[in-house]
Amino acid sequence: MKNYKTINLIREDEVLNIVFNRPEIHNAFDDIMIEELIDAIEIAEAGDSRLLTFKGGGESFCAGADLNWMKKMAGYDFNANLEDSRKLSKLIDKIYSFSKPTIALVHGAVIGGGNGIVASCDLVIAEEKSFFVLSEVKIGLVPAVISPYIIKRIGEFNARYLMLSGKKIDAFEAQKMGLVNIVAGQDEIEKVYKENVELFLRSAPGAVQICKKLIRDVVNSYAYEEASELTAKIIAEVRVSPEGQEGMSSFLEKRKPSWRKNK
Repeated sequence: MKNYKTINLIREDEVLNIVFNRPEIHNAFDDIMIEELIDAIEIAEAGDSRLLTFKGGGESFCAGADLNWMKKMAGYDFNANLEDSRKLSKLIDKIYSFSKPTIALVHGAVIGGGNGIVASCDLVIAEEKSFFVLSEVKIGLVPAVISPYIIKRIGEFNARYLMLSGKKIDAFEAQKMGLVNIVAGQDEIEKVYKENVELFLRSAPGAVQICKKLIRDVVNSYAYEEASELTAKIIAEVRVSPEGQEGMSSFLEKRKPSWRKNK
C-alpha cells in the first residue's frame, strides 16, 4: 500500500479506508493533503476494492482548510488562487463521482471544506457528539467550491441557513437536514458501520456501479423524456448481462450469488 504524508490507506478485505492523518490540527487539509487524497482516490478507482471509506484520525474528522495554508494563499494572486481552488473542486468531484459506494465515518469536528467531503459521500454515519459548521462567512469567505454538493445534499433553504449564518449544528440536526444519514453513539458506531458495509457488499458490484452512474445522470444531465428512455435501455442491458443473469438465477435457485463470497 502506498505511503503518504497526510493520509493513511488501510485495506480491510474488500474495503479501502482513507484515514486523514493530521490529528495535531484536526485533519485540516492543505494543498499536499488534497493532492494525496486525489491520488489515493484514483488508486481506489482503478483497484479491486468494492467500497471506499473516509475516516479521521485523532479527535476530529476534518477541520476544513489548514490556517497556515490559507495564510499562504492569501498572498497569492487571482490565477494562483483559482488553480488552487480547482484542485479542491477536483477532489470533491472525485468523491462524488466515484464509481463504488463511499462512506464517511464521522466523529468530532467537521468544519468548512470538510463538509464537502461528507456531502459528496453516498452514506454518512456520524457519532452523536459530532458537530458541523460552514464557518466561511465568519471570516469573509464563502464555501463556494463545496456549495454544489452541500446544496444537492441538504436542499436550497437548509443550505441558505447554514451557509449564511455559519451556525454550528450537532449530528442530530445534521441528520434532520440530510447531511447525515445515520447517527450512532460512540459505543455502537463501529457496529452500525460494519452492518452498512455488509449491506453494500451484498449488492452486485457491477449493478452498483451502473446504479451510481444512473443516479448522477438522471439528477444532473437529463430532462424527464431523456431519462425515461435512458433508464429503459439500462435495465434491458443489465438484465441480459452476465451479472444480471447470475443474480436472477441465484435468486430463483435460492443460493448466494457469486459476488457474495461467504457473506
